[in-house]
Amino acid sequence: MFKHKDLLGIRELSAQEINFLLDTAVPMKEIMKRPIKKVPTLRGKTVVNLFYENSTRTRGSFELAAKYLSADSVNMSGSSSSVSKGESLYDTGCTLQSLGADVIVLRHPMAGAPGLLSRRVKAAVINAGDGAHEHPTQALLDMFTVRERKGLIEGLRVAIVGDILHSRVARSNIWGFTKLGAEVRLCGPPTLMPPGMEKTGARVFYRMDEALAGVDVIVMLRIQRERQQQGLFPGLREYSRLYGLNRRRLELAGRDALVLHPGPMNRGVEITEELAGCPQAAIQEQVTNGVAVRMALLYLMTGGGAQSETDH
Repeated sequence: MFKHKDLLGIRELSAQEINFLLDTAVPMKEIMKRPIKKVPTLRGKTVVNLFYENSTRTRGSFELAAKYLSADSVNMSGSSSSVSKGESLYDTGCTLQSLGADVIVLRHPMAGAPGLLSRRVKAAVINAGDGAHEHPTQALLDMFTVRERKGLIEGLRVAIVGDILHSRVARSNIWGFTKLGAEVRLCGPPTLMPPGMEKTGARVFYRMDEALAGVDVIVMLRIQRERQQQGLFPGLREYSRLYGLNRRRLELAGRDALVLHPGPMNRGVEITEELAGCPQAAIQEQVTNGVAVRMALLYLMTGGGAQSETDH
């Protein structure tokens, strides 16, 4: 069972809880295949998507997940709320709770913001990405995609390549895949590799050819162009030459290695145009699976599980 009031990160979850969430997402994905993608499971519940950073996939995914379960969903951004007038996150959370929010989905540039909010409100808080800390629902949909394609995660070799330093996706995936028994390899430029990553249980590589040798899953991370001005790597062309995924490098991985990318992709930088759409890439499947995983999460965090309404 999943008994947490909030989802703040993957690190706090057990392997059993992760598997339970993934199992719950399976029937949710079946709902998405129906002619009418709607069940009354969360009728009367209100989900507020509070995003202080821009997002297409995550916010749209949460909004659709709520609507497919018949919850009322409201989208708010920092620029269009009273935050622009100086309102604190705590006061915004209290206001949303007073308006009847049952779940607050929060994306915030400050690491730890969802945890701060969760201690002040009774509504369930879901971390949709906080600074360079964690992005738990992205990791869950990645694990769901891998399990769906590969059958199981235990024993797989997973390479995460790119800007590890600034990636909340990388951190959540490290915790998630290691908890489920996979070997995790991290690869990126030394300037984009935080010190002490070996303490997470992951293996660290600086040469991509070595990192990809025999792996079953490759997770390519977006290179954050806004960080380039800080001089952390010479330029996009040089980065692509050393750490971009191309056909030759994919052939170094295990047979039928799965390619993932959280998006948005910088095509031709982290990954070639050819590989972005190849059969081994599950990038669009990740988007679909993200809705199913978030449906499962909303269902469980609003008291679901006592009886199933997904068959109605």
